[in-house]
Amino acid sequence: MPLVAELFAQFADIQLLAGRDIKRQHLMDADVLLVRSVTRVDRALLEGTKIKFVGSATIGTDHIDLDYLRQEAVQFAHAPGCNAEAVVQYDLSVICRLMPEWQSKTVGIIGCGNVGGRLYSKLCELNVDCLVYDPFLSPTAIADLAELDRVLGCDIICLHTPLTRSGPFPTYHLLDASRLAAIGPDALIINAGRGEVVDNRALLELFQNGAEFKVALDVWENEPGIDTDLMGFVSLATPHIAGYSLEGKVNGTEMVFDAFKQWSGLTANKASKTVYKAPLLLQPTSVNQAILECYDVADDHQRMLSAMAEAGSDQARVAQAFDQLRKDYPVRREFSYYGIERTTEENLAQYHSLGFAIL
Repeated sequence: MPLVAELFAQFADIQLLAGRDIKRQHLMDADVLLVRSVTRVDRALLEGTKIKFVGSATIGTDHIDLDYLRQEAVQFAHAPGCNAEAVVQYDLSVICRLMPEWQSKTVGIIGCGNVGGRLYSKLCELNVDCLVYDPFLSPTAIADLAELDRVLGCDIICLHTPLTRSGPFPTYHLLDASRLAAIGPDALIINAGRGEVVDNRALLELFQNGAEFKVALDVWENEPGIDTDLMGFVSLATPHIAGYSLEGKVNGTEMVFDAFKQWSGLTANKASKTVYKAPLLLQPTSVNQAILECYDVADDHQRMLSAMAEAGSDQARVAQAFDQLRKDYPVRREFSYYGIERTTEENLAQYHSLGFAIL
């Protein structure tokens, strides 16, 4: 969590721990717990501690036992939308790599919240045909709503649902064996949402039986102990880093910090936003080149393959390698950090829609 010390050290001593290493004994003298998605926050972690505020610098909350926090009157805050732009840019990088003629294709978006909604808006501005499945929205909100089976018939399918196991529209294994079997051979599936939305075992079996569609997975079942057999079949494999831009991480920390200030009533100094500097100039000849010059997902894929090859078949080493890739993730900037000269490019409207600075 960038800036966490600069912001929160104004009020208390800060103890930094790896997310998967946080145990109850570490929290016995703590009042506030700050986490990301790898830390499960529930009774087993918090019972008997003095924790009164939990902040998660993440979009999702499926790692948090919200019922337990309410029961114990523990204040909770998270950061919905903090890294939505980064995840959208991950999608676009995958699409440029695996389906370069994407602007003439149809994109299906499953889940139209912070990330899916932003992706939909950008694609509409770029005049890309889209279909959206989100049972919680009405046609008055999204003109391109469609049934799930129709969305699964699109050329490109992007998954951005939360993980739910109950209710009228559970998303656990939403793409199960039967739905995966119906995917066309030329399609591309991108899951940068929640790993359990796709039945990984069923997906592996389909590939083993000759399925031809392409898949990019940033999220996996059983993280960090992922299925490396499945990894060998997917076109692009990354270690749950779609939202790992510097801007997204800073946004998450600051959103949690703002919630903490409101809860505590304390007055604080704002951290200096040193991450926002003058844009770095690009001179692209195409939209695809601009996207990949800023962020090429193939680099993350190669790092993943190398790390997993070194880990071998030892599941403990696989899990360790997965977490280490996330911990050591290189600095990645969003499109807004990069500028394109107004006088040299003919696709300025598209670059502007994508979020590039126009100089």
